[in-house]
Amino acid sequence: MEKRRIGKTALEVTEVSFGGAAIGGLYRACSREAAMETLQGAWDAGLRYFDTAPFYGFGLSERRFGDFLRHKPRDSYVLSTKVGRLFRPVPEDQVPDHSYVDPLPFALDYDYSYDGIMRSVDFSYARLGLNKIDILYVHDIGAYTHGVEKTKLHFRQLMDGGLKALEELKRAGTISAYGLGVNEVQVCLDVMRRAPLDCILLASRYSLLDRSAEAELLPLCRAQQTSLVIGGVFNSGILATGPVQGAHFDYQPAGRDMLDRVDAMEKIAGEGGYPLAAAAFQFPLHEPTVATVLTGTAKLANLTRNLELLETRVAETEYAKYRPYTVVQSLA
Repeated sequence: MEKRRIGKTALEVTEVSFGGAAIGGLYRACSREAAMETLQGAWDAGLRYFDTAPFYGFGLSERRFGDFLRHKPRDSYVLSTKVGRLFRPVPEDQVPDHSYVDPLPFALDYDYSYDGIMRSVDFSYARLGLNKIDILYVHDIGAYTHGVEKTKLHFRQLMDGGLKALEELKRAGTISAYGLGVNEVQVCLDVMRRAPLDCILLASRYSLLDRSAEAELLPLCRAQQTSLVIGGVFNSGILATGPVQGAHFDYQPAGRDMLDRVDAMEKIAGEGGYPLAAAAFQFPLHEPTVATVLTGTAKLANLTRNLELLETRVAETEYAKYRPYTVVQSLA
């Protein structure tokens, strides 16, 4: 599988990579056996970049990634995890509901400070059981997760000390790159106007349906040589399922307007002779600043189906046809 470089670093990642939320039990339980089978399938398919986070199953995803990768040659893959949440043990009946099924028995606190990030890294090493993390992402900092007022506090923590921690870790060789892992564009712009980033894991905002990143973020990434890691290419499912009853967009049941947009998109794909999902999966890779597209699932069959979408050629000229039906997300 072809590789692309992360920012100005020496890291290279495969154009398709594996995301670990589902391995942590997002929305439905994932057995250890299913997790290992799916991870092995990703490895066998040539994927060599793996992304996880403490939030995914409250540590469960990191544990499983570490178990799988522990005996792989360390220079044969790239691993990223995230900072910004710290976990503390709680009784089983006090585990909060964040849409993870059978998570580990912890509750979370947000902390984007210098000390919080350093503690988070130490905890991740313990859960992973590995001695090297390549990339750290500051996870879910912004109004999409916290609302406007709390974001001001968290943003100040990051500016006053969190970024210093990340830079120290990179300078010491503990990590090779750092950036943001978010679902919104504005906070990326806010950070990048104050400090350079190696990469941004951006979910759902640079897709066939949602091109919120195009106007400002893509040009800024090109100018600063910041790479994009793109998640959520199906926008919570609707670009894979089509405009069927129960289809989801942006983690919510899709409204009539969104169903109509995707219906029109399906007609374009049908006229072109390819599945809409194939166009959605391949679309971000036509942008040079995109380093990789994440695919995340807890089922080997779903992984295989997604990777097969790469085998259907979709001409680059097709993507302009979808522009009239795209949306741009914004937060006040």
